[in-house]
Amino acid sequence: MSATARDADSASRRSATVLSFCLPSDVLLYLLLPMNADAFGISLAEAGILLAANRLVRIFGYSYVVRFYASRGDRAAVMLAATVSMICALGNSFISGFWWLLILRLGWGLSYAALNLSTQALATSDPAGAARRSGTSRAIIAVGPMLALPIGALISLYFGPRVIFLILAFFSLAGLLIAKGLPAIPHAMPSANGRRFKAPDSVALWSFIEGVALDGLFIFGLSLQAQSVLGGNAVFIAGVLLALRYVSEMLLSPLGGRAAASYGAVRMLVLFSALTTLALTAFGFHWLIVGAGAVLILRALQLPLVTTLVAERNPGVGRVQALAGNAVWRDVGAGVGPLLAGVLLPLASPSWIYSLAGIAVVVSALACSRYKAPEVTA
Repeated sequence: MSATARDADSASRRSATVLSFCLPSDVLLYLLLPMNADAFGISLAEAGILLAANRLVRIFGYSYVVRFYASRGDRAAVMLAATVSMICALGNSFISGFWWLLILRLGWGLSYAALNLSTQALATSDPAGAARRSGTSRAIIAVGPMLALPIGALISLYFGPRVIFLILAFFSLAGLLIAKGLPAIPHAMPSANGRRFKAPDSVALWSFIEGVALDGLFIFGLSLQAQSVLGGNAVFIAGVLLALRYVSEMLLSPLGGRAAASYGAVRMLVLFSALTTLALTAFGFHWLIVGAGAVLILRALQLPLVTTLVAERNPGVGRVQALAGNAVWRDVGAGVGPLLAGVLLPLASPSWIYSLAGIAVVVSALACSRYKAPEVTA
């Protein structure tokens, strides 16, 4: 392995480790905030707004994050993001009331944008091995939430829902220290022209639909099932189910990256999207364990494929901006999904909702397969 490849591997692993340390304070809010809204001094409706706020701010703030990241490099951007993550975790431990918590959620949203962008940019910094590094990066990121969800759920049962965030603030501090070893070299960027918020290409459209279907409709539906049928153990069991999402990423994302390297990212995206259609349909027909388990497995396999595709189709200085743009469309979808679920699930059959969502996923994957590289003129 060349020195360049070793450096890329090391930087990618370090950035992913920082995100793994910082991410649990966010994912635990998705578990604890709706079930313990009173403990945070908010209503259930306000809890929904807070859980969407971090995604909404990224839609409008990603361009600023990209410029800071590109001009200052990974070390400065990730260290700042880890610091804000620590402040947010401390705030979630002690602060009550909608408006104060909203400020924390907006801060975390921009921090996550920088952390996520760094992991993707570093994983694809060297085209050789980009798919493999993307899979490994996703696996490392998943370790933190995987452990924090069931442990945090247990702690919340005995000590209330806020103590765990104080503990997680120290993990964000550890992430800040790890970020000091990241490269400080700025990233080249294309000249700023045209619209900042561009229409999605086929990969971004797939990311949007995947965000609606899996990060929105599916996760929302899974939480509803847990609350309605699991009784007093809902917090812990829901925590275990959500942790399975990250177990799948840890174990299977590297396999998705290797499959992309061996058989092609587009081919595997179409295959896994077709299987996702079947899994969502099963989930909609109340095959809860089989359907949910399959969706989580397939989601993990697909994650490194998209990063690899974006990097392949946007080589050179356009890569970082393209990764950020794709992430914006994923966030738009993940923000729309819960809103759709809240409106549609009380009115329509889950079998129809999740079947149609699955069909949309595979159709958008087929659109990705029709991509033709632009011709290079002499």
